[in-house]
Amino acid sequence: MIQIDGATKSGSGTILRYAVSLCSLLGEELHLTNIRAKREKPGLQPQHLKSVEACAQMAGGQTQGAIRGSQELIYKPGPTISGGHYQWDIGTAGSTTMLAMTVLPLACFSGQQTTFTISGGLFQDSAPSAHHMEHVLLPILSKMGIKAELRIVRPGYVPRGGGIIELKVQPAGGRLTLLRLLELGQVRRIQGIALSSNLKERQVSQRMAETCQRWLKGKGYSAQIEAEEDDTAVQAGASLALWAETDAGYILGADRAGRPGRSSEEIGRYVAQSLLEDIATGATVDRHLADQLIIYAALAQGTSEYIIPRVTDHVDTNLWLVEQFGAKWELEGNRVRIQGIGYGGK
Repeated sequence: MIQIDGATKSGSGTILRYAVSLCSLLGEELHLTNIRAKREKPGLQPQHLKSVEACAQMAGGQTQGAIRGSQELIYKPGPTISGGHYQWDIGTAGSTTMLAMTVLPLACFSGQQTTFTISGGLFQDSAPSAHHMEHVLLPILSKMGIKAELRIVRPGYVPRGGGIIELKVQPAGGRLTLLRLLELGQVRRIQGIALSSNLKERQVSQRMAETCQRWLKGKGYSAQIEAEEDDTAVQAGASLALWAETDAGYILGADRAGRPGRSSEEIGRYVAQSLLEDIATGATVDRHLADQLIIYAALAQGTSEYIIPRVTDHVDTNLWLVEQFGAKWELEGNRVRIQGIGYGGK
């Protein structure tokens, strides 16, 4: 049984999600203590519980302690990973993308096409943006042999949620390919989506897009940003996402969700500055990809290598976590090397 102290490093829910995901794949039993010990509300919350339940459903697993507020969990996966169609409702504005990232590795090795319909929040400060996952993470993962497509069915925001994403995943058909992203190259185009729901009269989408474009233009970049108006969400909300493609085939992104008291102009400025900051470091991945790619590099065959903008708590935590499952890593300045375990399925 693998023992994981959830208070280690960042003490975040990411430890829970990826530990359960990796144990599901490797067939290892897990004893997790001090779950989310460093968070304001420690223990399992609805979005974390749903991640555990989803992995257990796909892997035929059994759980002890999987109740709201619990800080201790025992997880015993079954012998196989089952693909097919799954539908989950987090029931709050909890992150649909975090749940999707938890089960995506399982779907890659399920042996058949898997589709997920997940309801909850899509855009919030404390979780990956659905637009970033769709336009940045998944295209980069395709370089490793992961074939996945995400579609936003309905936007969802804090505090009511109610958004829906659909994720379709094809089996990887073997071991994941290592990832080597070493020379950023030149930015050849920047695209983006400025989305607002039930805010058309305030021209939020247009204001976010125009402000962002002005800041980029001031640094010599032009951007094609699509302003989208939505009236299907259960509440008002907004999100801006950018992604830059380089001539080396790399993609870096930045995003920001709206919230009360945060102006459209502030969002546009923040997203532009975030992307420009990451590009200026010479990194080959953005600040979000830096930690999101670690679990896939840990599963891959061979040594993956890429350059991150900076070492964050999430990077530090994810590197520590995959080491508990047999991966090895080196951090030389901002250059990350991860020797994967060459996982090929059960």
